Amino acid sequence: MTNPVPEPCSESAVRDPAVTAEKSFLSDVWSPDGPILLDGRLERRRFAPWKTIVIGLIVAFLLFQGIATAVTLFFLIVINGVSLSEMGPDIESLQAVMRAHADDLIIANSIGQILGLLIPSILFARLHSSNSTGFLRLRGADIRLIALSVVGLFALIPIVQWVGSVTDALPWPQGIRDFEQSQMDMIENILDQDFSVFFAISMMALTPAICEEILFRGYIQRQAERIMGVSVAIIFSGIIFGLYHIRPTQALPLALLGVYMAYLTWRSGSLVPAFIVHLANNSFAVFLGKYLKNRGDTGFDLESIQIPLFIVLSAIAVLVAVTYIFHQTAARLLTETGDGETVPGEEISAMSEGGNQHHE
Repeated sequence: MTNPVPEPCSESAVRDPAVTAEKSFLSDVWSPDGPILLDGRLERRRFAPWKTIVIGLIVAFLLFQGIATAVTLFFLIVINGVSLSEMGPDIESLQAVMRAHADDLIIANSIGQILGLLIPSILFARLHSSNSTGFLRLRGADIRLIALSVVGLFALIPIVQWVGSVTDALPWPQGIRDFEQSQMDMIENILDQDFSVFFAISMMALTPAICEEILFRGYIQRQAERIMGVSVAIIFSGIIFGLYHIRPTQALPLALLGVYMAYLTWRSGSLVPAFIVHLANNSFAVFLGKYLKNRGDTGFDLESIQIPLFIVLSAIAVLVAVTYIFHQTAARLLTETGDGETVPGEEISAMSEGGNQHHE
């Protein structure tokens, strides 16, 4: 990999050295207006990016869990009149209540994601830059990049499945097994309900895709790039995404998916390809769950499927090829749509580059 080449500042900043002396900018070769001005309160106070990563993850996790739990209890106790005794003391009683009010549980979870993940991410970005949409990479992407990203997902799925089956076969402590089984039982109970496809996709695929992508690939990855460089930030974003789902046996396969979406975000300069991939992956899980339910395969365990090694190796080859095409296509698009300041190949060499702004 070549050495990083500094990205150009805006024309106005080059003409006026006093501007760069007083203000800080975030390099982004995909930004139509040049480097993104870092003029938010956290930047003026020289708040280190690593601190905002830690604080942002803690705040998002606690808000999401707290709000989702509070809204669930409100729906159950206040709206539906469920007593606390009906929800305990054993797990079977709680699962029975959740099964009877699965729609409330899904809605509460979506509200928790919106209020706990989406809105805080946008507010945090605003504390860094008045151009919060640019900071979060909330911009369009070329249809060719979107199509290639979905093709890459099709190749990635058997790889993720194989890695998941391997990690699931490891000798995990029984406590972790029981915890994850309770999670899976709850998800299966939800999928067993006769929800419309629109409701299921909206609540279980669309909402998580939007909220999680803006948090992990929008905010966390952007901040990580400033202090870790792009390559490490992509891996870091994927690992955090895998750990966030609190499923130790599936953390690695989820991290692989997260790394793929993080790469798509950086290489395309947009959250759209990662969002489409996330939505497609979640929708596939929902449709598969519905399909198995209609077939009566209630005891089917997707994670126990053994993918033949030759399929995995073939999928890896396809994924590498698609990723290469994606990378080169993005390079051509960047050169074609540039304003003359970007040298062909320069954006590729920036893979190892961190931000050009202050941090402590």
